[in-house]
Amino acid sequence: MHALADPNEVRAHLVGAARAGTALTYAELLERLGYHFSRPKMRQLCAVLGDVDRDAEARGEPELAVLVVRQRDGIPGQGWWVAGGARSRGYEGPWQGPEAGAFIRAVQAETFAFWQSRNGTAALQSPG
Repeated sequence: MHALADPNEVRAHLVGAARAGTALTYAELLERLGYHFSRPKMRQLCAVLGDVDRDAEARGEPELAVLVVRQRDGIPGQGWWVAGGARSRGYEGPWQGPEAGAFIRAVQAETFAFWQSRNGTAALQSPG
C-alpha cells in the first residue's frame, strides 16, 4: 500500500499550524491533504505522522504529531500515546480528560514556541 501522503507535505502543514499556534483535527489535516475523513484514512495518516516525528527528532526539532488532535476533546488519539509521545516525557497519567489536556497543551506550547521563535530556525543554528 502506498503512503497516504508525502511526509514532507504533512510536515509543511504541521509547521504552518505550529507557526500559527494552532492544532489541527485529524479531519482538518486530511482535508488539507485532499481526503475526506474516514477511520482507515486516519490510521494511514497516523503512520505518516510517525515518520514526520522520527524525521523531526533526527533534525533536533520538537514533535509535530502532537498538533493533530481529536475534534471532540483537542487531544491526540491513542496512536500518539501508544507510540510513546507521553512516556518519553515521563508522563504516566490518563490519555483523556483534564490532566491529559493540560499535558498536551504544555507539549504543544513547546512546539509552538520553537516554530514561532526565529521562524523555526533554532535547530538550524549551531550551538553557542
